[in-house]
Amino acid sequence: MTDQSLNALPHHDESSALVSASPERVFALIDDHERLSSHMSQSSWRMGGGRMKTILDERRGQSVGSHIGMSGRVLGVELSLDEVVTEREPPTRKVWETVGAPRLLVIGAYRMGCVVTPSGSGSLLRVFIDYALPASWPARWLGRVFGRSYAHWCTQRMVDDAVRQFASGAEPRPE
Repeated sequence: MTDQSLNALPHHDESSALVSASPERVFALIDDHERLSSHMSQSSWRMGGGRMKTILDERRGQSVGSHIGMSGRVLGVELSLDEVVTEREPPTRKVWETVGAPRLLVIGAYRMGCVVTPSGSGSLLRVFIDYALPASWPARWLGRVFGRSYAHWCTQRMVDDAVRQFASGAEPRPE
């Protein structure tokens, strides 16, 4: 871990599903952070009617040390974060975590990752998040109320999006 220890990230959520694609194809999808985080770039009630823009460095979030930024407005509040890729083992595992002090509403610093394992003619995709509540008292209160639900929504959306991308047997579509 870079800035945070596992003890500083006491909350956990994960989602998993079988995906109708090889581990290599599933990993290629999750290795594309613009697609992986597409649920954050679409306005929805979970996003308070707002959206976040993904900003990739020259390595596009596809190597250890690569940075991924996100910024936007949710419920009229300006949010931002910087993530760094800490593990990348194609086609089985990728982990990234926030660095610095993320400006988020219902979760604080986090470590997130995807694990892909062969399963029959497809793959089992597991997406996890270990997170802390925000530091400031209003956001911390929101985190106590909505943090678990939001974390599960994120992991489940990533898994569902991967399942949907490969459901037709076609190559993943760009967002």
